[in-house]
Amino acid sequence: MFKDSPPPEEERRVRANDREYNEKFQYASNCIMTSKYNVVTFLPVNLFEQFQEVANTYFLFLLILQLIPQISSLSWFTTIVPLVLVLSITAVKDATDDYFRHKSDNQVNNRQSQVDTMCCFEAGQYFLARVDELIVWLKNCISCDRCEVVCEPPNNKLDRFCGLLYWRECKYPLNNQNMLLRGCVLRNTEYCYGLVIFAGPDTKLMQNCGRTKFKRTSIDRLMNTLVLWIFCFLVCMGMILAVGNAVWESEVGSLFQSFLDWDLPVDNFLFSAFLSFWSYVIILNTVVPISLYVSVEVIRLGHSYFINWDRKMFCTQCSTAAEARTTTLNEELGQVEYIFSDKTGTLTQNIMSFNKCSINGQAYGRYAHRLDFLSFNPLADPDFCFYDNALLESVKLGDPHSQEFFRLLSLCHTVMNASCGELVYKAQSPDEGALVTAARNFGFVFRSRTPGTVTVTELGRSVTYTLLAILDFNNIRKRMSVIVRNPEGRIRLYCKGADTLLFERLHPSNHHLMNITTDHLNECAGDGLRTLALAYRDLSEEQWEEWSESHRLADRSTDCREDRLAATYEHIEQDMMLLGATAIEDKLQEGVPETIAILSLANIKIWVLTGDKQETAVNIGYSCKMLTDDMTEVFIISGYTVQSVREELRWADITLVTSVELSLFILLCQTILALWLFFLTRAHALEADMEGEFVSTACACRAVICCRVTPLQKALVVEVIKKHKKAVTLAIGDGANDVSMIKTAHIGVGISGQEGIQAVLASDYSFSQFRFLQRLLLVHGRWSYLRMCRFLCYFFYKNFAFTMVHFWFGFFCGFSAQTVYDQYFITLYNIVYTSLPVLAMGIFDQDVPEQRSLEYPKLYEPGQLNLLFNKREFFICIAQGIYTSIVLFFVPYAVLSQASQGTGEPLADYQTFAVTTATALVIVVSVQIALDTGYWTAINHFFVWGSLGTFFSIMLAMHSESLFSIFPKQFHFVGSSQSTLVQPLVWLTIALATVICIVPVLAFRFLKLDLKPQLSDTVRTLYTPYPFRLIHPSYWPNT
Repeated sequence: MFKDSPPPEEERRVRANDREYNEKFQYASNCIMTSKYNVVTFLPVNLFEQFQEVANTYFLFLLILQLIPQISSLSWFTTIVPLVLVLSITAVKDATDDYFRHKSDNQVNNRQSQVDTMCCFEAGQYFLARVDELIVWLKNCISCDRCEVVCEPPNNKLDRFCGLLYWRECKYPLNNQNMLLRGCVLRNTEYCYGLVIFAGPDTKLMQNCGRTKFKRTSIDRLMNTLVLWIFCFLVCMGMILAVGNAVWESEVGSLFQSFLDWDLPVDNFLFSAFLSFWSYVIILNTVVPISLYVSVEVIRLGHSYFINWDRKMFCTQCSTAAEARTTTLNEELGQVEYIFSDKTGTLTQNIMSFNKCSINGQAYGRYAHRLDFLSFNPLADPDFCFYDNALLESVKLGDPHSQEFFRLLSLCHTVMNASCGELVYKAQSPDEGALVTAARNFGFVFRSRTPGTVTVTELGRSVTYTLLAILDFNNIRKRMSVIVRNPEGRIRLYCKGADTLLFERLHPSNHHLMNITTDHLNECAGDGLRTLALAYRDLSEEQWEEWSESHRLADRSTDCREDRLAATYEHIEQDMMLLGATAIEDKLQEGVPETIAILSLANIKIWVLTGDKQETAVNIGYSCKMLTDDMTEVFIISGYTVQSVREELRWADITLVTSVELSLFILLCQTILALWLFFLTRAHALEADMEGEFVSTACACRAVICCRVTPLQKALVVEVIKKHKKAVTLAIGDGANDVSMIKTAHIGVGISGQEGIQAVLASDYSFSQFRFLQRLLLVHGRWSYLRMCRFLCYFFYKNFAFTMVHFWFGFFCGFSAQTVYDQYFITLYNIVYTSLPVLAMGIFDQDVPEQRSLEYPKLYEPGQLNLLFNKREFFICIAQGIYTSIVLFFVPYAVLSQASQGTGEPLADYQTFAVTTATALVIVVSVQIALDTGYWTAINHFFVWGSLGTFFSIMLAMHSESLFSIFPKQFHFVGSSQSTLVQPLVWLTIALATVICIVPVLAFRFLKLDLKPQLSDTVRTLYTPYPFRLIHPSYWPNT
């Protein structure tokens, strides 16, 4: 009956120019589709998705109940109009998003390409029409006719590929070097031969475009809980009124049975109570706000646009503006407690310059006069700066160690010369570019490369080396090597990498030189420089042949290929001779120290997670003012075993407790604690049984620097803090190695810098400079949190004030489920009369100007402590709403029950009471939002007073005789507003109710300002003209 799903693909087989053979496997086509809908499926699929929201399903259920005449006392349109409006706004938003997905898909799927049966592609063209990810041969351009490739199935691993090519009774190994990924452009060659392996959704890039984990804010989670509570409160009110109906029908209603019988199918008071319960659920449904979620999304969208439009977060150097890549996390920006930052490219510029070096035990790089390289080398880079003439003289005098040092730098790399004339280097990393440029200026100029040769101009003489092998760099090896043969036939291995790993592979005779070089490395790291060690090894022809054969076998192996290759690399990279070390400077970005200082004053803890050495990271910590000289306790946790790490953590914890007790007495001395961790420590510290000890120790410190961490460990650090501290975390980075950390944190920020856009694509927010982070958090984040909290408080207040009047009225109408207001007023209250003012407050409101937010970072703390909207604030809003409903019901009831018109006719009729109560309600909530608004714009004025005017206009129109004459069955309040609002007593009643509702609020706020003002109140008062200051000067902050 049901078709079984196909088994998972274990291997992929592809034959060149054999479409019939390939099509029997039913591999994916090249067409990609990231969109969710089409014209036919949009309406049903989108409605299905929207009705998975509990609130939408709840109101659909109410709509069905309203279609039952025995239950509903309201017309069906009172629910369907708000529901359709909410569904329509959400559908338009979803359709717009999907339109742009369709547009992007069409642009990609319709790119021009050329397909040749011999798999030849012109340079610069995209491989996209039935051509996606290719196996290519640039070195040996063989005919692809009838060759077959057997390889791994589709996966998301960009850094590896394993397969075999079968051709003419021979098989050839395939690795990641043979793979061209989707979207690649050919460079440095006119064409290549290739075979399509993966297409469309099977490509590695599309496999990496999986769904990102949906992030919700703490306010979202609280709001869902509160809506559930409100629903339970609604059920309780319905049950109370249903019990009241049963009692009334049994005690009083039975007296009317002789002349006013129950409507069918009601035959007893219990069934009447049952129907009354559902009737009141319908009437009181507005206590669960249907428009809440869509209003929240509109406000968040407005906040996102403010971030995108902020010119003060625009980088003129790279013409990059800040971008809010999500609209769901804006208010969470105002609640951040922990920031996890990468170092290179995030705190620093990631623009490297060759600064110092150590060659054969001699240190170079002392600052003096800038050297003029052009007189010595016409191929030198005029922008290169170096200040130690001793090194240049050493090269000129033919020192073999100095020349071999720069020869290594000119050969051991993967840099490409992008220009045939001028030297324009294209490097995978800024470090490599800086080292090759240094070699260029000292006379060893890299000119060009082919798959088998490297051409270098050495002190004016062109030399071509045969490139025998490249031993690639990766995060595990932390080094790279090349094996070359010079024109004289000598074979030599050149290696550069991390000193901790490279020193382990040196010949024992290098011990003394290694100690001297280590001292130089520590000195350079103390200056904040990035260091690499350089070494070489001479190989005999026999050694090369033996290793080459073992490497060939490992390369062709089909199982554990990566491990076998790593073993061959390890075998040849032994007994090397140390040449020296390089030190590269990566300067801090502009404004980093000031930004970190301000964020620290906002009680935000900043952790730096870096792969650099401890000395380098510590120096950067001092440079950016994350660490200061007055830190009284510094803990360096560097154990190599679980037990040693545990002991160091416990000792640090004991010392911290003592220091914390002492700091109570020397608070003015600003005792600050710092914690530094090595990568080996991190591996142990994140074990399950040590998480608690690590978190308690680290979080007691003001500054934490984690050194030598891998990308996975960065994410683990963030995850541990999220798990144990329940605090809002933010991760910021600029490279692919920061993606896991960015996705793990509550908020991910990507820096669009020198290392591509992987971090930006994975982030929630992006900009180009670290210094913009203070504005993102202290201005946009704080305002977003403030606005959302004020919006929610007012929203719940106005809905309870509106709905609870029905509850009180139930005790005076025999619990008959009669409504107080006109049904059109019930329909329009939330979507017309009160929607725009609260949206304006939620989008534009401010408590203090942006300059004050930056001048007083402590203003940020209420968001961290969740003070502005929590369960306590919610109940205060609910209490105020219930109090307002009591006043709005009982004041008009008490006044109008005994009142009469000038003609002697009584005013105590239902329609007069309904108009009076509705008018008083709209005026009270309008005055309340005027009091709640802290920053008035023309839009706020227009929405607040315009909504009030709209209410009177619509009410007078709906109660007019003209509409009644056209629709006599729909408009029952004909002439009610006209006759009611001309009565002076009605306006006195409205004024009295308004005063009783508003005066306690004003009194409470004045007392709070005088007795317990918040920092925002004092800051605002400080910059208010003297006659209008409301706070005593003793509360003013120091300036």
